Amino acid sequence: MAFLIFYVTHPDEATAHRISEHLVQERWVACANLFPIQSAYWWEGKVQHDAEWVSVVKTSLALEKLLETEIIRLHPYDTPCIMRFEARANAAYEKWIEESVRLTPNAPG
Repeated sequence: MAFLIFYVTHPDEATAHRISEHLVQERWVACANLFPIQSAYWWEGKVQHDAEWVSVVKTSLALEKLLETEIIRLHPYDTPCIMRFEARANAAYEKWIEESVRLTPNAPG
């Protein structure tokens, strides 16, 4: 049974923690991993270099659109990086993800 891994960049550690904690508390995701990164990217006509934070969160396939909408609602960037990858893992881990998320999450807000 497949699941989704979302990769999301954040401007700082506090934002990464705030958004990830909300998603876990509300059971939109089973877990979140956070780590610092260095980014180089085009923005407003020039290359930018910034320290950012990444969250990698795991969720059910059924929550894909709802989770994206919630991340966009909470995120401070005008154009947040919200990538998702379909993944497979050992059966026990996949079962834990499905049991940990709420397939009918509370309305955002």
